[in-house]
Amino acid sequence: MTLSTFTPAQAAELAVVERSGFIESRHIGSAVVLAPDGSPLISLGAPDAAVFTRSSLKPLQAIAAMSLGAQLTGPAAALATASHKSEAGHVEVVESMLEAAGLSVSDLQCPSSHPADAAFRRELQERSRAQGDENTDPRSSLYFNCSGKHAAFLAAARAIGADTSTYLSPDHPVQQKVAEVVAAFASEDPSAVGIDGCGAPVFALSLTGLARAIGRVVRMGSAGNAVEETAGPWTAYEREARTLTEAVFADPWAIEGHGRPNSTVIDRLGVFAKGGAEGVIVMATRTGYSVAVKCLDGSSRATGLVALTLLQRAEAFAAGPGAASVPEDESVDAVIAAITDTVTGGTDSEGRTDVVGTLCVGEDVAKIRRREQD
Repeated sequence: MTLSTFTPAQAAELAVVERSGFIESRHIGSAVVLAPDGSPLISLGAPDAAVFTRSSLKPLQAIAAMSLGAQLTGPAAALATASHKSEAGHVEVVESMLEAAGLSVSDLQCPSSHPADAAFRRELQERSRAQGDENTDPRSSLYFNCSGKHAAFLAAARAIGADTSTYLSPDHPVQQKVAEVVAAFASEDPSAVGIDGCGAPVFALSLTGLARAIGRVVRMGSAGNAVEETAGPWTAYEREARTLTEAVFADPWAIEGHGRPNSTVIDRLGVFAKGGAEGVIVMATRTGYSVAVKCLDGSSRATGLVALTLLQRAEAFAAGPGAASVPEDESVDAVIAAITDTVTGGTDSEGRTDVVGTLCVGEDVAKIRRREQD
């Protein structure tokens, strides 16, 4: 029997694409917003159905690596949880992570790729030409977006004296620790384990479990938190959660890239954001309000818009300490505009690309707004 996530019949309409007054596409999926105590504030679709968490799981993987002795602080800690675009700064940090652990690029087992950052790719190409190297199309596992996570795994393996050649095996001590950390923070046993795009084990959790886990990480890792942390197995990782959270908020560029959506949300709103492949995203405020979204079609086009809108809407339902930490409408709207692609068509009278439509929230998200106004 093939395991499955939720079906279209269970999904909600999260966003629509409007072009020239015509709704051209619809994104359906599920979403949940949790209060700091873990209680649901907003539920859409089937948030308790399992989804592969993809790169939204990285904060927990990074915490596991650090708990085993991977010495990660500052940008290196942020790169351990990053889906980076291979800017020059990203590559420099990952190289330093490997060097500090006595390892090299050849130890990385993530796929080889080109740098996604065009400026750095051009720099490498120009450097190759200047040196008379015919290979002007640089590829390396160092440039893969998960190389920081893999460097953290390797550093953890080296710290505990484990084999570094099998660090991606689900039976490896590092991956066993990841499974332990995931279950502790999510208060949920994964319903399936698969192979992620980078080759590492990836876990299927409910969106509720994912939101609960990342909410706990960011809340517990934030200094001056007004919410008293309930005792649980996740509290054993407070030091690692604090190191990770402080690193990400200090260097938002590291988690994705300058001007990229996740980095923009962290930098401009002070809200942790971590997207993943196949339309998954999780966000959390410093006081632990959290949101997790899965677009069923696997597209990430609408995830930032939906997640921030729902977090914004949750303020109307929030009560108790930390409610004011949910960003103000004006700030959220500006960031949504900055991270959401426009719908374009042709050019205007001055030859500029013309905007002929918009990506906006779907009917089921819009209903939440109407309930607030009633």
